[in-house]
Amino acid sequence: MTRKAAIIGGGVIGGGWTARFVLNGWDVNVFDPAPGAERNVEIMLANARLAVPSLSDGPMPPEGRVCFSATMAEALEGAEYVQESVSERLELKHAVYAQMQQASPDILIGSSTSGFKAVDLQKGAVAPANIIVAHPFTPVYLLPLCEISASAANPPEIIERTKKIVTEIGMFPLVMRKEIDAFIGSRFLEAVWREALWMLKDGVATTEEIDDAIRMSFGLRWAQMGLFENYRIAGGEAGMRHFMAQFGPALKWPWTKLTDVPEFNDELVDLVAGQSDAQSGHMHIRNLERLRDQNLVGILRALKDRNVGAGRVLNEHDARRRLALPDPVPDTAKPLEMARMQVLPGWIDYNGHMTESRYYFANSETVDAFLRLIGAGMDYVAAGHSYYSAETHIRHLGEAKLGDRLTGTLQIISADQKRFRSFVRIMKGDVCVATVEQLCLHVDIGTGKPVAAAPEVWGKLQAIAKAHAGLPMPEGAGRAVGQARA
Repeated sequence: MTRKAAIIGGGVIGGGWTARFVLNGWDVNVFDPAPGAERNVEIMLANARLAVPSLSDGPMPPEGRVCFSATMAEALEGAEYVQESVSERLELKHAVYAQMQQASPDILIGSSTSGFKAVDLQKGAVAPANIIVAHPFTPVYLLPLCEISASAANPPEIIERTKKIVTEIGMFPLVMRKEIDAFIGSRFLEAVWREALWMLKDGVATTEEIDDAIRMSFGLRWAQMGLFENYRIAGGEAGMRHFMAQFGPALKWPWTKLTDVPEFNDELVDLVAGQSDAQSGHMHIRNLERLRDQNLVGILRALKDRNVGAGRVLNEHDARRRLALPDPVPDTAKPLEMARMQVLPGWIDYNGHMTESRYYFANSETVDAFLRLIGAGMDYVAAGHSYYSAETHIRHLGEAKLGDRLTGTLQIISADQKRFRSFVRIMKGDVCVATVEQLCLHVDIGTGKPVAAAPEVWGKLQAIAKAHAGLPMPEGAGRAVGQARA
């Protein structure tokens, strides 16, 4: 059954939430009477569709549907969760909550507020327990952090429900230990913003130079290790204690003006806006958004490959999706369906077709799933044994393009205690776009020599080999490269 969320407010934040829910398979009702809200949500969705699939190593779930509701009550109909993303005016938020709770008193309301505490949002509410802070960062459809801030009025089950929902759409829930204005992330941003304004005001640096200082140095470090872990490394082998001893006295030096704030006036606004226009005014905002998204995808993919920071969150989200797929069951009537994939932007070549290396990847995904099925997964490898590829022959029979959904099926042609020969078909619907025939040897990792598989692994492999013995020999099995077709 498709799940449904309601998004109240269709600006940059609400549009980003809509995209995140929709691309994770949820239906979404959006309510925002402001002119242009529908267009803005469509822009966010278009941006997300270009960026988000590159972060997944499996097929995206079918998109949810977006409906633009005429009334608040209509938006809440059938929704199990609502994300409020209206302007940062407390009286407006209170009015919105009153309408929502009148229409649906029991619905869970997460607020995108960047500064108000939950206790402030809950004042005067019919059901304060159901209102909680769920503060994201833009672009919401890419950045995983969601700061969850509760008051004493929120019972533990409300906090857990909020955590579960944002986790299910691929986010990282960070629950605040105490209620403070602006939470954690915005506090950091505010401190950096104030210091930057003073450097700008005092003529120390321009907007571009300040941005360069961030993006060319600690900004890249923070993406994977945050603040304290980086400073621990700065302390060398002696770690954080040495760092604190070395740099702690600097806390007393007059480096910062964070206790003072430049006067916010037209002169300051003109200074900031003028330099910002000179820095980036040559690019349309849509192009800047997409450049930002492409850069974030590259950073996040690198973090994902190393399973650190936000990359670990993405890997865990992929794993949850894989677990949701039905386990394959050996069937004598047909080859085993072992993997489901989708052709992602990084998989295609200059012709717009799936590149050759990704056919090998598709085969690896299929064979790896089979190895897990017979008990030869990563735990087996950690114990000292593995199946090594000895020979591989691939045939390209069709074309796979961006967005195509693929299935990898596997048939065992022959097997004994030291080897098996598999035949993988990469299917696009009912069309076979490639076949990969492979011989795998069972190897003792320590010696690098073929040995008999463990009895439990061989028993499972043997049962499947016997089941597949009655299947017709696959067309093309045993072909040599360049051999004429029959």
